[in-house]
Amino acid sequence: MTADPTQAERRPCVLLLDADVVVRHVLAEYLRHCGYQVVEAASSDEARAILEHGDPAVDTLLIDMGAPGTLTGFSFAREMRTRFPALDVVLAGTPSKAVNEASDLCEEGPHLARPYEPQLVLDEIKRLAAARTRKA
Repeated sequence: MTADPTQAERRPCVLLLDADVVVRHVLAEYLRHCGYQVVEAASSDEARAILEHGDPAVDTLLIDMGAPGTLTGFSFAREMRTRFPALDVVLAGTPSKAVNEASDLCEEGPHLARPYEPQLVLDEIKRLAAARTRKA
């Protein structure tokens, strides 16, 4: 049996949800430089459409808790984790708010306080991917 060449070439995909266009673009470029495929969204509605379409298949969702949309912040994170259980979720926002509003999400996934360094984001994405691989 030969390996599927398209599967071997697949790069991990991060869906970056952040309303701040500058933050989103800088972080997206950094992650692309590190070998990731990155899809950008400015609202939870846009991110939901990308996830539902399934092309590309998203491995990690990085959510700015203040991003606009029909569902914002923790509500969107909870819904996406329920609908897409294999999806890794990284939350970005205020740590105290995370603990108070969604301790269940924070225990399961990392939470980054702003401002955060792109390397810290990359480290969390790699950590979650490694944990997912160990579970499989």
